[in-house]
Amino acid sequence: MKNELSLIVSPETAADETSIKQIAARELRIPLSEVTAIKILKRSIDARSRNIKINLKIEVYCNEQPIKAEYKFNHSNVSSRKPVLIIGAGPAGLFAALQLIENGFKPIVIERGKDVKSRRRDLAAINKEHVVNPHSNYCFGEGGAGTYSDGKLYTRSTKRGDINKVLELFVAHGADETILVEAHPHIGTNKLPKIIQAMRQSIIDAGGEVHFNTHLTDFIIKNNSIQGIICKKLETGSTTEYIAEAVILATGHSARDIFELLHSKNILIEGKTFAMGVRVEHPQALIDSLQYHCNINEVEHKRDFLPAASYSLVHQALGRGVYSFCMCPGGIIAPCATAPGEVVTNGWSPSKRNNPYANSGIVVTTEPEDLKNYQKYGPLAGLRYQQDLEKMAWEAGGNAALDNGLGQTAPAQRLLDFVNNRLSPALPDVSYQPGIKSAPLHSLLPEPIGKRLQIGFKEFGKKMRGYLSNDAVIVGVESRTSSPVRIPRDAETLQHPQIKGLFPCGEGAGYAGGIVSAAIDGQKCADKIAMALR
Repeated sequence: MKNELSLIVSPETAADETSIKQIAARELRIPLSEVTAIKILKRSIDARSRNIKINLKIEVYCNEQPIKAEYKFNHSNVSSRKPVLIIGAGPAGLFAALQLIENGFKPIVIERGKDVKSRRRDLAAINKEHVVNPHSNYCFGEGGAGTYSDGKLYTRSTKRGDINKVLELFVAHGADETILVEAHPHIGTNKLPKIIQAMRQSIIDAGGEVHFNTHLTDFIIKNNSIQGIICKKLETGSTTEYIAEAVILATGHSARDIFELLHSKNILIEGKTFAMGVRVEHPQALIDSLQYHCNINEVEHKRDFLPAASYSLVHQALGRGVYSFCMCPGGIIAPCATAPGEVVTNGWSPSKRNNPYANSGIVVTTEPEDLKNYQKYGPLAGLRYQQDLEKMAWEAGGNAALDNGLGQTAPAQRLLDFVNNRLSPALPDVSYQPGIKSAPLHSLLPEPIGKRLQIGFKEFGKKMRGYLSNDAVIVGVESRTSSPVRIPRDAETLQHPQIKGLFPCGEGAGYAGGIVSAAIDGQKCADKIAMALR
């Protein structure tokens, strides 16, 4: 027999299975000896007061043992089935491929970047040698931006689709089952590569194809219908055509050449609002002390039973939202440029979240009135604005002095100095490996962003006493929170309104905002293709 219980316990109790069994026995009014097993279904932390509690939803097994769930990706061979092209091997593309296999279609995944293992060498080159490979970097390559940007697996929207199916597919490919339990599941950048490799193997084992170093350069369109694509093999320079009736365009938010290709072919794209700002980094011990309501000396004891603390902050400043984005406890700030001559920041955490720093993007919504000087670019106005801010960051980092397009040194400023319009005479150590240079970001950032950030940081300092500190550093710029362009699609068929068989998908098309939502969108596109092609 099994019973379901909801418990509110201390962190120490939550970490002790025997204590949970004792509480369960009392709640059910049965002898402890009859409680043979417990299974945690959901776990969340309530740290709103100094008396921190853990909320648990558990199954209690009496005189029996739980049946161990098996998570597998079951498939038939689709090698001889109708092909569907998927452009991009990020979460949208990979989950679309797995869903197509379930629906009996052959996915052919085209990825401009390298496989996840080879990609590491290019990331090392960015960090150590300041060399950006425009096809293989933190944004491009197997797994997409999600592989090397933390691996958070939660979404604010519960209406997009089946979140549990996405999580279970991750588990089936090697993720720890705790992601099915935690309120804010997280895999970790150190563990994601093997999981992504396992997903690729599932696609290949089922008869699908995955092509790396293969760059989409044109669409084959006849009578406003997709016939296929033309790609350049980056290793040889040769051109290859891939023929199919359906193309899922899941290229991510940084594939600027794809937006420009669509625009040059008069295929409809639209500008959209997005957000830009900076990445702020604090000592993790400070964030722990603020969030767990203790002094710095007590943090080590708290962390025996609690994870590295995170935060979520938002404030309306001069009519626009200023908010935290992609908060990475125990994390690292990463250089995420996709071309020479630009500096872009993002963050990630390993699975243990045990680095000494906490970082988060703090960004401001960008509105059309900010783009008055960019109207000549039409729907690419936001993209050009984004590019200019990234070039400013590159120049402010002192990289222009190298006179070779290289350089990933980022402009930085102590947080309190930024708010008070002061140049920081010295900077503390930070996790950003290419290095930082003191710069007056308060005057370099466009006023609609900089002024609102200053107001936002002041308010965040009131909400979290100690947050507004010169122990914290801002590093510029955080500019790839989402795509500045939307590729429109029909709400029912998910096809582009002009081009039959073209399915814009995921973050790059403007329909997702993270790993889980992108994965769900990929599955939805795959299902719509199955309906259209059968």
